Amino acid sequence: MNDSRDVWQLVDAKQEPLIALSDRVWAMPELCYAETRSAAEHSAELERHGFRIARNVAGIPTAVIGEAGEGGPVIAILGEYDALPGLSQESGVAEPRPLQAGGNGHGCGHNLLGAGAMLAAVAVKDWLAKNGLKGRVRYYGCPAEEGGAAKTFMVRDGAFDDVDAAISWHPASFCEVMPAVSLANTRIDFTFSGRAAHAAAAPHLGRSALDAVELMNVGVNYMREHIPSDARIHYALLEAGGIAPNVVQARAKVRYSVRARDLAGMHELVERVRKVAQGAALMTETKVEAQIISAVSNLLGNEPLERAMHDVLQQLGPPPFDAADRDFAKKIQATLTDQDLESVYRTVGEMRGDAPLCDKIIPREAPRQLMRGSTDVGDVSWAVPTVQAHGAMMAIGTPLHSWQLVAQGKMPAAHKGMVHVAKVMAATACKLLSDEALLAAAKGDHAARTARHPYRCPIPDEVAPPLDMARV
Repeated sequence: MNDSRDVWQLVDAKQEPLIALSDRVWAMPELCYAETRSAAEHSAELERHGFRIARNVAGIPTAVIGEAGEGGPVIAILGEYDALPGLSQESGVAEPRPLQAGGNGHGCGHNLLGAGAMLAAVAVKDWLAKNGLKGRVRYYGCPAEEGGAAKTFMVRDGAFDDVDAAISWHPASFCEVMPAVSLANTRIDFTFSGRAAHAAAAPHLGRSALDAVELMNVGVNYMREHIPSDARIHYALLEAGGIAPNVVQARAKVRYSVRARDLAGMHELVERVRKVAQGAALMTETKVEAQIISAVSNLLGNEPLERAMHDVLQQLGPPPFDAADRDFAKKIQATLTDQDLESVYRTVGEMRGDAPLCDKIIPREAPRQLMRGSTDVGDVSWAVPTVQAHGAMMAIGTPLHSWQLVAQGKMPAAHKGMVHVAKVMAATACKLLSDEALLAAAKGDHAARTARHPYRCPIPDEVAPPLDMARV
């Protein structure tokens, strides 16, 4: 029995309703933890395909799990559906044209990510039933990847405790097994409290919380010279203390994002940032409170799973893009800068060429520039053996978090890329469900890695999911 071809046919048979799901979610872009309609669409689609549904996972109203099958190993396939602010854009046009001024948009392709993952899960469900095999496939509808760390809360709450392996993907310019490289990340709010006063009549009575925020930012900026070169620290001012300059600001809040190569390095940097905040409070005679909002771990690789997924990619080949797909991709590329294209080719140099869309599979050994972003899939990868694919669905050079990606998000090329990567994930899952040795090797690799560096959830038990994050 050729597992890959069997399940690829099942993907093809179920692609239309899942493409429609992707397009519906594209048209209702919702932010971190506010994906009410998107989660409802995913739940309804899971029910239509006969999955058993669990809602409100980890106390998150927009998190959902659908399970199918009986007994055997449990394979999780991870989906997402949150959008980004300020990226509203009309589909199919190669110029900035918002559908709603300042509105949201799927600038990271999560409409495709969730629907593609569900398409893979549906195909695996049908494959198990067709072949009379024991095993369970679960679709994890995960909200709030963009800064909300929903998967980390789900891991902490035990949602992955009985999972044997996890599979996911992300929209990209190229097809490959995603390198397991990302930065651990913590988001912390620092709230300074001072004393209000008339800034002209009695300035000596005031203690400015805004001054404390400014001094903290200066201190952290000086600290940047003395942190590892692959670490990152960013901040955003959430509260400035009001709009009246003649009132000493009694309260101000700043949010910091602290990233490092691994959890140990992140925790060290977080403590240094906390000390800077305490120093700013001391200098201004204010008080400071720190509250962790979210946190994610760095990705943990898994060699057996990565080899298995790469074998599937090589057997399948690149997506079947046509001349019309390539023509529109060229129009998108015309809106990009040379730096956009060069940034992609620095990441994967051997893909350099004239093709506007991916036409080959990236070798696993290809030299690349390391990813500097963060993802809550990292915490799943510490809990269970995990592998991810990059699925080609956009013009080469398209930046993530851009109007150009939104414009491509429900074009035929995006649909073809989504179906293509669903076949990759489904076939990888089938290999795990039918090959005991592969699953054992994946678990052994995971156990060896976590034995060297035991996992500790980066979010304390007392911190709840920041369900109001989209309104901050």
